[in-house]
Amino acid sequence: GEFEAGISKDGQTREHALLAYTLGVKQLIVAINKMDTTKWSEERYQEIIKETSNFIKKVGYNPKTVPFVPISGFNGDNMIEPSTNCPWYKGWEKETKTKASGKTLLEAIDAIDTPQRPSDKPLRLPLQDVYKIGGIGTVPVGRVETGVIKAGMVVTFAPAGVTTEVKSVEMHHEQLVEGVPGDNVGFNVKNVSVKEIRRGNVAGDSKNDPPKGCDSFNAQVIVLNHPGQVGAGYAPVLDCHTAHIACKFAELLEKIDRRTGKSIENSPKFIKSGDAAIVKMIPSKPMCVEAFTEYPPLGRFAVRDM
Repeated sequence: GEFEAGISKDGQTREHALLAYTLGVKQLIVAINKMDTTKWSEERYQEIIKETSNFIKKVGYNPKTVPFVPISGFNGDNMIEPSTNCPWYKGWEKETKTKASGKTLLEAIDAIDTPQRPSDKPLRLPLQDVYKIGGIGTVPVGRVETGVIKAGMVVTFAPAGVTTEVKSVEMHHEQLVEGVPGDNVGFNVKNVSVKEIRRGNVAGDSKNDPPKGCDSFNAQVIVLNHPGQVGAGYAPVLDCHTAHIACKFAELLEKIDRRTGKSIENSPKFIKSGDAAIVKMIPSKPMCVEAFTEYPPLGRFAVRDM
């Protein structure tokens, strides 16, 4: 059925789980949809849970921390209200920092642990867009990833190399005293034209570890599925925060174990689907990346063929 297609070797469910884990999504909920089409078969549900547990474990998740919820999106079963169609279903439970349990998908969503927001770190704000607003001027827009942005701050945009003062910060058309991690803000800047900064630039505090562009960097890369082999010279497009830039695999430094990070082979000639490696990357133009340990949102990326 659809489930088997999704978790097959090249299936989308499998790819999404791998991508989510690789890109730093720590918490997962598994909703088993379209249960009405199996007449709410407990057998089919258990079969799917077993398979899914096995495969998310391989990806890196601990199934004990994951709520499993049988639902019918079409009929609304177990979405908001507990369903009467599955008397065999006793509810979901998960063990994270605390134990939690419930019946519905909504309860599972409400039971997600709030992530710690890195507001004590230096500012990093990748730009999603830059607007020119009549009577106000240039307004860059983006989500605060780390740190805090407020009026009066002097910010630097990298790799553009532009430094300017923040005149005001707003969110949903309301003035903010400060923007904190997770906030999607617009901020008005002095004497900067729309042509000088763009999507993919990163704003930071000019006096506190400001961001800067880099000409090359070493990255841990995992090949999800790629026909054939990947070797030096391969040049895909990288999506890193809001930047979208062609990058060359200049050198394969070492092949590593995906789970432990331990080295398996030095200077491999090629890597293929399922392999993980440390690779020297050279972006086609300077781009703002950071060490994952320092600024996780700016230290992860997805790679796609041109």
